[in-house]
Amino acid sequence: MAIREAFGRDGTSLVYRVTGDAAARPLVLVHGWAQNSACWGDELLADLAERHRVIAVDLRGHGYSGAPESGYDDSALWAGDLHAILEQEGVRSGAVLLGWSYGGLVLCDYLSVHGTAAVAGVILVGAITSIGRDKPGGTVGRAMRAAIPGATSEDARVAIRALGSFGTALTGPDASGVATQALFGTSLTTRPRVRSAVFARDVDHDATLRALDVPTLVLHGTADTVVDVASGRHAAELVPGATTSWWDGVDHGPFVADPARFLAETTAFTEALGRL
Repeated sequence: MAIREAFGRDGTSLVYRVTGDAAARPLVLVHGWAQNSACWGDELLADLAERHRVIAVDLRGHGYSGAPESGYDDSALWAGDLHAILEQEGVRSGAVLLGWSYGGLVLCDYLSVHGTAAVAGVILVGAITSIGRDKPGGTVGRAMRAAIPGATSEDARVAIRALGSFGTALTGPDASGVATQALFGTSLTTRPRVRSAVFARDVDHDATLRALDVPTLVLHGTADTVVDVASGRHAAELVPGATTSWWDGVDHGPFVADPARFLAETTAFTEALGRL
């Protein structure tokens, strides 16, 4: 696995990992709020890399990427970040963009600016596609409502309590303690100011979804307490010909709850696109 760096439009360092055959179809993994590229787990990344060129991104303010003081409310910057990474990797066609949670919003930022010239398919996993008051594509669940604003606090005691109650939503009640601790730890290492700033925008990407002209898979747990399944259903209704996969009783981390199923469904989708 190679660790590489690109730079956003404002000069922000963007760190990402690449693994798999360089000639295989690019699969770009975009994580969610207060997570990073490690959230997918080494085993799942290795399994995906058997058939894809996996590009796992650390979003600005997350993981090893730079954390500028401002700009988190600028959709053009988020769009430029993904564009910079694709350009750095020489990906100008055939990519599949997979966004989990807040990562779905970042994918839509990218698509709204750069379109689908470099994109062969889109996978939205427990994703929001819009953000702001009364945006159907950004409907959150009870765990997220309960965690905010505590989860953005600079008071460690407040943040730990809020993020702790939020943690099992990512892993599910039957997930191992190791997985829960890893995701919880990642949330804590994301700066409080970043945890807060990424919510300070009002963006509607419904028009982008209606115009989407590549195959799209909407995968969402029906028991998601972070991003309500209504957000996934909204996206599926807007995207022409979208394929859906509703995971009964699964919360916000489908790839943690059942990595084998997640691998199978992701691979089936990408292979149905045909040869690169």
